[in-house]
Amino acid sequence: MSGQAKKKIVKEIKVDVEKCIGCRACEVACSGFHASPKYSSFNPARSRIRVVLDLPSDVYVPLRAGEYTAAECTGRQTFRINGKNYSECSFCPASCPSRDLFKEPDSGLPLKCDMCEDEKIPMCVQVCRPGALTYEEREEERDDEPTPGEVEIGLQALLHRHGAQKVKDTFARLSQGE
Repeated sequence: MSGQAKKKIVKEIKVDVEKCIGCRACEVACSGFHASPKYSSFNPARSRIRVVLDLPSDVYVPLRAGEYTAAECTGRQTFRINGKNYSECSFCPASCPSRDLFKEPDSGLPLKCDMCEDEKIPMCVQVCRPGALTYEEREEERDDEPTPGEVEIGLQALLHRHGAQKVKDTFARLSQGE
């Protein structure tokens, strides 16, 4: 049955850059929601959404953490906004080796937006008073392809960073209760 098109609910957070005022409430709400236990700490460095700021031009772009990629991109496209040039990397949602934007600050493991899995509407959207973030669900035909989960993405990042043997040795040691 793999590879067949199925109707699925697609969840999407839309961004209206014209409405974003750079308040970063979305970052704070996200970091609190994902703290353990929930709301026990608020650290935007652990947020799965970041507001890229350009204060002189008054441009604010909220970006959500996307898929992890082990390789640096080769994109060299430049965007011109209000007379200032931005690299393609400035607006990329991926967690990658060339920047720390969407990495857990203590472990270096990649972060990915999960749309606040238990909430009907993601926290970043709930707290966005200017209305720059809106949530939408729609039905769409999609191929039935499995996507990597959080644990798989984290393991891929560890394998890339430390190598298979070190990860195996560490896992073996930890599973023995050491």
